Amino acid sequence: MTITVQPRLTTAELVARGPFDLDASARFLAAFTPAARPGAAAEEGVLRMAFPVEGSWEHAGALIRRRTPGPDVGSGAPVEVSVQGAGSSADVAIGQVRRILSLDVDGSGFEDVARGDPVVGALARRYPGLRPVQFHSPYEAACWTIVGNGRPMSQAARIKQRIAERHGVEVDVAGVPLASFPAPEVLAVLDGELGLPVQKVERLHAVARAARDGLLDAGWLRSLEPDEALERLQRLPGVGPFSAQLILIRGAGHPDVFPLDEPRVHERMREAYRLPEATPAELDRLARRWRPYRSWVAVLLRARHA
Repeated sequence: MTITVQPRLTTAELVARGPFDLDASARFLAAFTPAARPGAAAEEGVLRMAFPVEGSWEHAGALIRRRTPGPDVGSGAPVEVSVQGAGSSADVAIGQVRRILSLDVDGSGFEDVARGDPVVGALARRYPGLRPVQFHSPYEAACWTIVGNGRPMSQAARIKQRIAERHGVEVDVAGVPLASFPAPEVLAVLDGELGLPVQKVERLHAVARAARDGLLDAGWLRSLEPDEALERLQRLPGVGPFSAQLILIRGAGHPDVFPLDEPRVHERMREAYRLPEATPAELDRLARRWRPYRSWVAVLLRARHA
């Protein structure tokens, strides 16, 4: 049974370092299958989301709006974030929004990378101001991998949304009700109600315990060397190399990890660079020219074929 979080607004301004376009983020999220929800659509100048806040796991709603009319992809483009329902965790929730939109990363050097690589330059021109929009947290990214393994993405998205609606919390975000995914302590005790195979339920319980114990904290994961973070993530049952990379890149928002186990990115690279026989190791070496934005470029390559 869901409950409605009572409004309690905390507002802050987020300023991008480097190009950023909120409308591009909204369009990206609307087309991002794991974020699928009924009636989801890009709304000009506005983005809404609801999520459990890392650490306290209080539920929050966030309304993100442009501060200036019309699209602005230039450096310093400001957005206003109004967070409600997070209680004492409002500042953490605002920081979480900053990470979700990749505004916690200094993107001012991305144009230099684009100028130095014709493929990246073409992507930057095609998607001006687009930064990766992340999962709400590594916890939600890990749950997505468990739910989605072995299923079509569209089916997994419906299951994840159903779990949020039945077992999460409904947050009214400026007149739009959104289902926030259940907090770890809730997920950890759900069993048959999830409607999933026993093995997947057990793996979700393990993810919930890891999140509760701080082992999926985004800041902590990003403080580690990527290889160490990936190795630790793979200690979770059901999390292999592909899933670990997804959690680190799209959950914790690490900006500079090349997805060695992401075949679709490799296919896009081979096509874009006209290297049909390139091995993953060769593509990894090629991607070093994208540093320190290897994750960002990989996401743009995927977006090109979304």
